[in-house]
Amino acid sequence: MSFLQRLKKRFFHTPINSSDALLQALKESEESHIIDSHSRSLIEGVMQLENMEVRDVMVPKSKMVMIEHNTNTKALLDIMIKSAHSRFPIINSDKNKIYGVVLAKDLLSHLSSEQGKEFSFQEYLRQVVLVPESKTLGSLMRDFQQKKSHMAVVMDEYGEIAGLVTLEDVLEQIVGEIEDEHDLEEDNIIDFSGGRYLLKGHTPIEEFNEFFGVKLQAEGVDTIAGLVVAGFTYLPEQSSEIDLQGFHFKVLKADSRRLRSLEVIKD
Repeated sequence: MSFLQRLKKRFFHTPINSSDALLQALKESEESHIIDSHSRSLIEGVMQLENMEVRDVMVPKSKMVMIEHNTNTKALLDIMIKSAHSRFPIINSDKNKIYGVVLAKDLLSHLSSEQGKEFSFQEYLRQVVLVPESKTLGSLMRDFQQKKSHMAVVMDEYGEIAGLVTLEDVLEQIVGEIEDEHDLEEDNIIDFSGGRYLLKGHTPIEEFNEFFGVKLQAEGVDTIAGLVVAGFTYLPEQSSEIDLQGFHFKVLKADSRRLRSLEVIKD
């Protein structure tokens, strides 16, 4: 019996035959103080995983930190320190083939015990998980659990590297942004190429206008999420789409209180 089936059996005594009905029941449960707003948000996040695809949350190839197989130890250490990541895909010189993944902790272990000796990728190389862009986040989460992995490289329909997705990317769809001191440096607008862009909901309209060279505006709001909500005139659900002022917006992540991330295509 799945989590949602157990939930319906435990809390709801009237038949619930669709996701929309369950969402409405969750809303009523919050209003009746059976569950709090945080619990409702978590459940809604879990439900969204089966409706979202890897392409909706992945880091595009242009933003990936990849290391060529012939990189020396010093250069490798510099890259790891600068990026502050913990896992690194190892690629060939043409950046079209992945040999595997190296963990930062393996390099640190090597440096502490083998000082002066070059780091060998072959000795520490771990198998990489490859997934298609169309894979659902629910299925990806199950893969991560079964393969005990925290990261996967995303491949497009032509077998080329499209991006990278992590366990954290999936968990953030349930619990919201998991920020640390390094996240503060991340861009609010990410170019996925092909005219697609990923936006954080809290992106200021002023920053959006500067990035695209436009003059979007909406009375009484100063973020892209606020502009989109104003366009709908209500808080839209995940996967809702709307055309506004020359742009096509799609809601990628939303909870009962706000829009967290959106996809935008310039018309």
